Amino acid sequence: MITSVLVANRGEIACRVFRTCRESGIRTVAVYSDADANALHARMADTAVRLPGAAPADTYLDAGLIVKAAVASGADAVHPGYGFLSENADFARAVLDAGLVWIGPPPEAIEAMASKTRAKELMGLAPLGEVTEADLPVLVKAAAGGGGRGMRIVRRLEDLSAALESARSEAASAFGDGEVFVEPYVENGRHVEVQVLADTHGTVWALGTRDCSLQRRHQKVIEESPAPGLSAQLTDELHALAVRAARAVDYVGAGTVEFLVAGDTAHFLEMNTRLQVEHPVTEAVFGIDLVAEQIRVAEGHALADDPPRARGHAVEARLYAEDPARDWAPQTGTLHRFAVPDSVRLDTGFSDGDDIGVHYDPMLAKLVAHAPTRAEAVRKLAGALDRATLHGPVTNRDLLVRSLRHEEFTSARMDTGFYDRHLTDLTEPTPDPHAPLAAALADAHGRSRFGGWRNVPSRPQTKRYEAAGEETEVHYRHTRAGLEADGVRVVHADAALVVLDVDGVRRNFDVARYGDEIHVNATRLTALPRFPDPTAQHAPGSLLAPMPGTVVRVADGLTEGTAVKAGQPLLWLEAMKMEHKITAPATGTLSALHVVPGQQVTVGSLLAVVQET
Repeated sequence: MITSVLVANRGEIACRVFRTCRESGIRTVAVYSDADANALHARMADTAVRLPGAAPADTYLDAGLIVKAAVASGADAVHPGYGFLSENADFARAVLDAGLVWIGPPPEAIEAMASKTRAKELMGLAPLGEVTEADLPVLVKAAAGGGGRGMRIVRRLEDLSAALESARSEAASAFGDGEVFVEPYVENGRHVEVQVLADTHGTVWALGTRDCSLQRRHQKVIEESPAPGLSAQLTDELHALAVRAARAVDYVGAGTVEFLVAGDTAHFLEMNTRLQVEHPVTEAVFGIDLVAEQIRVAEGHALADDPPRARGHAVEARLYAEDPARDWAPQTGTLHRFAVPDSVRLDTGFSDGDDIGVHYDPMLAKLVAHAPTRAEAVRKLAGALDRATLHGPVTNRDLLVRSLRHEEFTSARMDTGFYDRHLTDLTEPTPDPHAPLAAALADAHGRSRFGGWRNVPSRPQTKRYEAAGEETEVHYRHTRAGLEADGVRVVHADAALVVLDVDGVRRNFDVARYGDEIHVNATRLTALPRFPDPTAQHAPGSLLAPMPGTVVRVADGLTEGTAVKAGQPLLWLEAMKMEHKITAPATGTLSALHVVPGQQVTVGSLLAVVQET
């Protein structure tokens, strides 16, 4: 009987496993890096063990450190979570060799399926060898790991070499394994997967299908169960293939078999030998706790002959600290306030006041809605996201709401090319036009008591704000009757709530201010100085860091004086485990290069200057 579990992971998955452990009466142990010293998962556990350092390779990817932490803390079992070491056979063996219970599949099963190249061979498939023009487009893919890292679409042969190098670099950083392979890229297919659960007594459950087609950078954004629109025949085929894959490697525990579906044809992608981020939709539909089942299986208990019956529909959205309109650039800073309606399930690794750093994945939380029908579940999730309180860095919240309400999604006609087609429209800035006025009135609250109002009419007060890259100037007056603004009637104004009557419609605006960062309902504003900053601007052609991160590579042979072409990759930044390419803004000459590989940069740091020809 397991009494104490160390979770070899961080963030929301560690918190999610801890929740089940507590409900089961099991003591919890966290591991944390220096960057995570005050993270929610470290605070939530009964015991926490420090992993010195901040980079994943020095902390969460160091199997020896984690096994030592488990032994030192008195844990008798290790749950790998997902990501990091969850699909590392050597880590599983190290846990078992230390006399601990491994809450996961046998090392041999991990070994057989962890490499996507070996998994394809096991299923009678093989990656492409030498790529020709006729093979295009192709997908360069990391053999280890997942989550969209180490993946590149290649549509021109001349881009293949750079894509291979970039994918290897990103895969090595994220997973400690730089092996990549090439396979055909199926345009606009659907990403469908099957959840499996197997015990040590020969029983394998196929727990329905999930559709994970809405992806950015090959990383899932919105998932649902069951996958809509599949024929009964195709569903049965997917279940059979998933069970076959599990039985082929004597699988034990929870795992996922992934497919790309085009029409009525399913193409095997891989088997993930771990719990997936999107597992809550399966839990909601089947009414089970997959983590609890993992623990029971690890203790030797047998599954029932048949899985529970599926009921209703569930949809999950991944909330990221990122800006989809700026090439999905990750965002950092303080998450001042975070709350969602009770109508949905929230899995998160953050709470009010936590800092979002640069070292790890930018996912803040998962929101899950379950209802009798798909339409009801989608409506419930979109509404909860719309009403969520999110005070802090820019997130993809608006994108999620618009995606869930997009006709292509509501009619279940989506595929993996959804964001390629619709991203521009989905990220069109639509800040509330009355939010800046509400912010100004909240800021002005009470000033009339200190001489704001005069008998002699004065010029209006002026405030300037920036929202979604656009500057707005608003005007208001202090009068004998209170605050007054052109075009609207001010019903009420205090520091936290402003009520405006706009053409006979009364609207409430909740206002929260954190320095120059202001949140008015769902609109994020930045207060601007009354007069523009007179300091000199950067020279034309300056390349500024769009995010904090590390310079991981500079293009071969790139030095000051090098001729460059518009769009040419110059250097690569790594932030939150993803590589971001910095390209030349115009054709010309590199007149300055201010960074070297390994250098840490902050947002707005000057990286290089291209003097246009």
